[in-house]
Amino acid sequence: MMKQIIFSIIFLGAFGFLFYNLKRILSYIKLGQPEDRFSNPSERIKNVLKIAFGQSKLLREPVAGAIHFLIFWGFMLFLFAVGEAIIQGFIPSFSLHFLGPVYTAITLVQDIFGVLVIISVVLALYRRFIQKVPRLNVKNHKLDAAVILLLILGVVIFMFGQNITHIANSNFVLADYEIRPVSFYLSGIFFNGGSETSHILYEVFWWMHILIIFAFMNFLPYSKHFHVFTSIPNVYFSKIGDKKYALKKLNLEDENLSQYGASDFEHLSWKQILDGFSCTECGRCTAACPAAATGKKLSPREIIVNIRHRTEDKAPLILAKAGDDNEMIKKTLVHNYIADEELWACTTCMACVQECPVTIEHVDSIMDMRRNLVLGESNFPPELNAVFKNIETNFTPWAFNAQDRANWAEGMNIKTMSEDPNTEYLFWVGCAGSFDARYQKVAKAFATLMKNANVDFRILGVEEKCNGDTARRLGNEYLAQMMMQENVETLNNYGVKKIVTGCPHCYNSLKNEYPQFGGNFEVVHHTELINQLLDEGKIKLKNEEVKSKITYHDSCYLGRYNSIYDSPRDSLKMIKGVELLEMERNRDKGFCCGAGGGRMFLEETEGTRINNNRAEEAIGTKADIVASACPFCMTMMNDGIKSFDKQEAVQVKDVAEIVLENSIQ
Repeated sequence: MMKQIIFSIIFLGAFGFLFYNLKRILSYIKLGQPEDRFSNPSERIKNVLKIAFGQSKLLREPVAGAIHFLIFWGFMLFLFAVGEAIIQGFIPSFSLHFLGPVYTAITLVQDIFGVLVIISVVLALYRRFIQKVPRLNVKNHKLDAAVILLLILGVVIFMFGQNITHIANSNFVLADYEIRPVSFYLSGIFFNGGSETSHILYEVFWWMHILIIFAFMNFLPYSKHFHVFTSIPNVYFSKIGDKKYALKKLNLEDENLSQYGASDFEHLSWKQILDGFSCTECGRCTAACPAAATGKKLSPREIIVNIRHRTEDKAPLILAKAGDDNEMIKKTLVHNYIADEELWACTTCMACVQECPVTIEHVDSIMDMRRNLVLGESNFPPELNAVFKNIETNFTPWAFNAQDRANWAEGMNIKTMSEDPNTEYLFWVGCAGSFDARYQKVAKAFATLMKNANVDFRILGVEEKCNGDTARRLGNEYLAQMMMQENVETLNNYGVKKIVTGCPHCYNSLKNEYPQFGGNFEVVHHTELINQLLDEGKIKLKNEEVKSKITYHDSCYLGRYNSIYDSPRDSLKMIKGVELLEMERNRDKGFCCGAGGGRMFLEETEGTRINNNRAEEAIGTKADIVASACPFCMTMMNDGIKSFDKQEAVQVKDVAEIVLENSIQ
């Protein structure tokens, strides 16, 4: 009876303290802005099954993924043992053997996974403290990681100790439906049967097992491993659908809106604050980040961790109604916890989001903080003054005359929508195709392919304006919305249904963000249409072999944002004699060119150039052509290859140009 009394006191204390901490952290999260993340529960549950339980993102890194997979599923299976042990604290004779064959599966799998978890923990300790994997080398967190791993190891060891002594105390007679091969074998090594020692050790192991579990669960709210509680909810509430990477719209017409973007944690949504408490600090995001890889100050991991730190510092003061004169209240997330340089270094490539095992949305938080800098503080790199002015007055980021937008098409006999709006496709040329001398050649090549294939298309000509992506990703939501609304009005007035474009940034905006402003169109990328026309035989390729080695560079906005990987590759593979070579970082692991997120218009003054990093990888394939499908990528890859003085050996061409060169005119 004394055991039950002591256990009851410890049980109530442990769970009381845990619920206190969970309630405390929940009260912090609720200080965030409202956001609807409750729609489509079936798809959200599928995400949880695939990402949280299936560990699909963790397994993208096979060794680390396998280690975590075994620890995760080991713990899921140990919950039966934990539950059984807790009930035994109140009813010592309790056992789950009444579950029959289910108990057989539970005991067998627990025994096997117990060994696998021990091996996994040892490997995790080896990777962190001996191998010293760079992304795991986080300052001040080695002790935290060691404590958690050793607690996990303790849970498993004492579980085995409990099982081994229980078997000995039963004189090696297992209960009905109980199968524990590892425990049975070890019990025979350490004991000859039940004895006073084995009975005492059973009690020691039982108490140690349960106390470590209680200590573990109460340490978590003060540890970076709090994701044990928050990761599954965070995955459930992550963005879903084909527009999940679209930036949210600011309601600029709301006269009561006083905060544009986020300067402090409470301006973020509750989900973004939950992201902070869900971060495992595994470093996968930072390891994949092109800015971090090239020596910039930005670390997506630190952005999210600092959101959590700021929340933990300020939230208690808000709840306690501390005065504005409080020194901690006076600080802000932006500037005091996260430097401006970190925010401006982001290329919005989504590599961090792609790799995060708990679906943290780093880019959304970075963009909200950029919006605050631009709209709330008018604080942005000086070179953006010209970019914003050009977009506002010339409807393009460059200082070109808007009336020259259709000059690229002179002599091609291409009709505009104003001449004849009855057409299948609107060809959205984009600013680069309209004004950039190099990309005008791509616009002409694609237009020629469409004409050769008898595709019915028109252009807007001088009525086309910048799609708004550059301004939006640079934080100037006001300017972006102005462009988007004006374009939507033009497109809807002409009754446009289908749009084809060669720019992934235009593609992403038109397809995924224009619906926020009443623009609902079927949007295809030019590589998709080219591939379709090739499949249908409307574009006919030459029979002679070209004997060319081509490596294809994935655009982030075409690939990670919109999952278009195959159509450009399939088109290139159809050309006789083409050998398609893959860079080591390809498809959804592709490396950014460095121009996204408005970085096309900002100088890189820190570390090495992102485009040089990527160009070096492309040159390393020994390809003679780098194929691209994005005007920004083309510019950045061209510049990168020139920096290595390889422009004579390696050409950069758009997929449309390559197909046109090898097609029958």
